[in-house]
Amino acid sequence: MGIIIAILVLLSWASHLGYILFYQPVDPSSVWFWLHIVIQTWLFTGLFITGHDAMHGTIARNKGINNLFGYLSSTLYAGLWYPQLKKKHHQHHAHVATDQDPDYYTGHQNFFLWWFSFMKQYLTIWQILIMAVLYNVGLLFFTDLQLLVLWITPSILSTFQLFYFGTYLPHRLPHTEEMTPHKARSQKRNHLWALLSCFFFGYHFEHHASPHTPWWKLYRIKTS
Repeated sequence: MGIIIAILVLLSWASHLGYILFYQPVDPSSVWFWLHIVIQTWLFTGLFITGHDAMHGTIARNKGINNLFGYLSSTLYAGLWYPQLKKKHHQHHAHVATDQDPDYYTGHQNFFLWWFSFMKQYLTIWQILIMAVLYNVGLLFFTDLQLLVLWITPSILSTFQLFYFGTYLPHRLPHTEEMTPHKARSQKRNHLWALLSCFFFGYHFEHHASPHTPWWKLYRIKTS
């Protein structure tokens, strides 16, 4: 089932991106334009969550197949290097909300400063080169405006979605007794909102308590 879910997310992301690039005009006066931006942002989020599940080995029992989805999802998301993502994500789980946690910003709780620190952890020269190559290939078929608005913008928006629901809300101060031992809090139990907001990643205490539960099963262990 993990493989089927991963394929569905990848196909949904790719087919919707292809559709809007070919058929959706960049027209801010159109409701459909904004709806497609929201949908593509959400699908970018799902693409990253798929790579995240691969980091925990929950897509396939076969390590090679599991890592294949990890590499594919991470590269398609933003030219990210999967081994680096995996290493730093496991550091996050081992040292959550400390100065050894690459996802945590100990200097300040300001949303944007923390987001910037978070993004710097995963930005590499290879990512920039990969994205530059993909962008120039895209220019063979589409305009700068189409690529910037319909492809790049949803990917950037998804970083805010992932950061807000998957890092900032769960791990920001104050750390209360009910957040122990994972220094993580969760959204209240609302499966529809949890799916729409961040593919159940807002059920974050549950994720840290059971990191080998895939995103699409997290709702099963949510009790309150």
